[in-house]
Amino acid sequence: MIKRPVAESRILIVGLGLIGGSLAAALRAAGFRGAIHACDPDAEEVARGVEMGLVDRGATELADVVEGASLIVLAVPVLAMRGVMAELARHLGSEPEAVITDVGSTKAAVRDCALEAFGRVPLRLVLGHPIAGSEKSGVAAANPELYVRHKVILTPEPDTDPAALARVRALWEACGAEVLEMAVERHDQVLARTSHLPHLLAFSLVDTLARQDERLEIFRYAAGGFRDFTRIAGSDPVMWRDIFMANREAVLASLDDFEAGLARLRQAVEGGDGDAMLATFDRASHARHYFDSLLNKTSYQAEYQMQQQGKLRYRVAPGGAVTGRIRVPGDKSISHRSIMLGALAEGVTEVKGFLEGEDSLATLQAFREMGVAIEGPHQGRVTIHGVGMHGLKAPSGPLYVGNAGTAMRLFAGLLAGQAFSTELTGDTSLTKRPMGRVADPLRLMGAVIDTAEGGRPPLHIHGNRVLKGITYDMPMASAQVKSCLLLAGLYAEGETRVREPAPTRDHTERMLQGFGYEVQRDGDTCWLQGGGTLTAAPIDVPSDISSATFFLVAAAITPGSDLVLEHVGINPTRIGVINILQLMGADLRLENRREVGGEPVADLHIRYAALKGIDIPVDQVPLAIDEFPALFIAAANAQGTTRLRGAEELRVKESDRLQAMADGLAAIGVAHTLVEDGIDIVGGGSSEGPNYGGGRIDSLEDHRIAMSFAIAALRAGDEIVIDDCSNVATSFPGFSDLARRVGLSLEEEVAEEDA
Repeated sequence: MIKRPVAESRILIVGLGLIGGSLAAALRAAGFRGAIHACDPDAEEVARGVEMGLVDRGATELADVVEGASLIVLAVPVLAMRGVMAELARHLGSEPEAVITDVGSTKAAVRDCALEAFGRVPLRLVLGHPIAGSEKSGVAAANPELYVRHKVILTPEPDTDPAALARVRALWEACGAEVLEMAVERHDQVLARTSHLPHLLAFSLVDTLARQDERLEIFRYAAGGFRDFTRIAGSDPVMWRDIFMANREAVLASLDDFEAGLARLRQAVEGGDGDAMLATFDRASHARHYFDSLLNKTSYQAEYQMQQQGKLRYRVAPGGAVTGRIRVPGDKSISHRSIMLGALAEGVTEVKGFLEGEDSLATLQAFREMGVAIEGPHQGRVTIHGVGMHGLKAPSGPLYVGNAGTAMRLFAGLLAGQAFSTELTGDTSLTKRPMGRVADPLRLMGAVIDTAEGGRPPLHIHGNRVLKGITYDMPMASAQVKSCLLLAGLYAEGETRVREPAPTRDHTERMLQGFGYEVQRDGDTCWLQGGGTLTAAPIDVPSDISSATFFLVAAAITPGSDLVLEHVGINPTRIGVINILQLMGADLRLENRREVGGEPVADLHIRYAALKGIDIPVDQVPLAIDEFPALFIAAANAQGTTRLRGAEELRVKESDRLQAMADGLAAIGVAHTLVEDGIDIVGGGSSEGPNYGGGRIDSLEDHRIAMSFAIAALRAGDEIVIDDCSNVATSFPGFSDLARRVGLSLEEEVAEEDA
């Protein structure tokens, strides 16, 4: 992120306490060259600020310092805001020239003060809230690092002057803060739950214990957890009284939710209900870890209030070898389904080999939020305490599935038959992907689903609807659509039939059979009868052939390679990549074949051999749809031209993968011709040296694009730099480490976003 300079001529800070003083200190540390003035009713605080070199001059009366200020920061208690706003309006008029912002932790109350004082919200008023603080107070505690890597939430109005907003953003970015925007009402709701309620509880707990006769013994033996939780009870009591009064309605609503949850937990403890306690504790524990992961890795989400300021970039040096014996992570498709069906089953399901990537964890967390007790994951092991077909409970808010298109489409079918309504949302990439192809047939079954414009997420699924089985001819082959309708069919009256125009992966059908639910197939059609039950069964998740593909191609294109990929799933509906590579001449053998939990697996042994271009058989396209980005790299290294047709499905993945790969191939100098449903790629064909150049690739936040061009560097003439690689962790955690382990020269770096 390129920081805009703070070009203000004079900044006035009204209220020179910890927050205002730290802002002045941070600006000084950042090299701000303008004047900083201060106003505070305490003359000693003003004098101390001047003595510390934080402000150039100050006064106890606003009239003495307000004239000439280009930006005014109101760092006063929320309940003092009415008087300050009124005085500003007297001195500056109803539409001030100066930009005004504030630091209050409740925004509706401050906006009301502005409306009362100015008659409207001034165009140059940008309300804000830095989420930072300390138990210390006063300007003497000013800390120039207070805002570094902390969030500042700005809550502009629809008609706020964009230039004023940019100036306030620049102010906080200069202090090292991460700036995001949010509606006033949303801010107050979120902060009531994440900040105000915890402070209220900490004050209450410490006060309760402090009033007991044995309080000295209690505090003497209190452990670190008590200290950490109650630390915030040392905050300024007057400030928090003002906050609770100003944000009263939102605080009371969050307190109601907390009291209801506490009552449920008390009931579980009284009744000795271990499963209910485990569900609560495990859900809370993993929510804490999961939210930490989101805060650190993902882009801003409306529900969780996060913003990624730096993006992950791959820098891959040319050349290298591919040797060794590795096991890639568990199959994502099977991991998703193991949680879904395990949650709906009667009994306890033990899962081994679970993929601990963000996509799968999002599915796992969603079921925790619907009341399912889930232990783990720990080293790929997950224990699911099933609640039965009708045991799910309404989540307290939207279900966030990250970047998982599979999860969202399967959830749509599963949730369409529930008694409660739900909202499904995801990250910025997922919200661009079409969901009409699952929503439309679900509506034919009787579901009521609202989508955003263009049939995109979020999905609002209305509960308590009677579903009826249908016969549906899929217009294009899609395992996700088929699985969605079969899951909805579990809850539908009568029979649900799905005909697919070409074979697609059958993990859902296999796993349903494994859980004791009969699914029938005849040719291109599968069907099931609604109203049955699922019985818990153990699941051993094989390694993901989609993840294995990147290393298969890496070995296939690199002279001297000899690589074994262990325990890879070779489901007949997923082996298109194996068939295609073998048709291209790859030295690829399947060893140690066996069946685990109803899914066939094998060790894949691949050595380098010269590849040749082919016309990819149309019947193999659905069997390799996710693997084509990597296969395009194989084609770029083959002798002759490789032609692909019938792959229009690639245009509606995490990105338009046909276009994204074509752009990337062009960037490194690979000749190709793009068509609507495929591509022709002219391979370099050399058995020694590079087959193309280096270049810079925009992955469009698509993990498969990023990993494909990472392995392309093995035969590149120069370095390949790949932007926006953070989403690799969604499907393939540990990819970079494995890549380096087998011989790639791959480095990760955090790239600051351009402003």
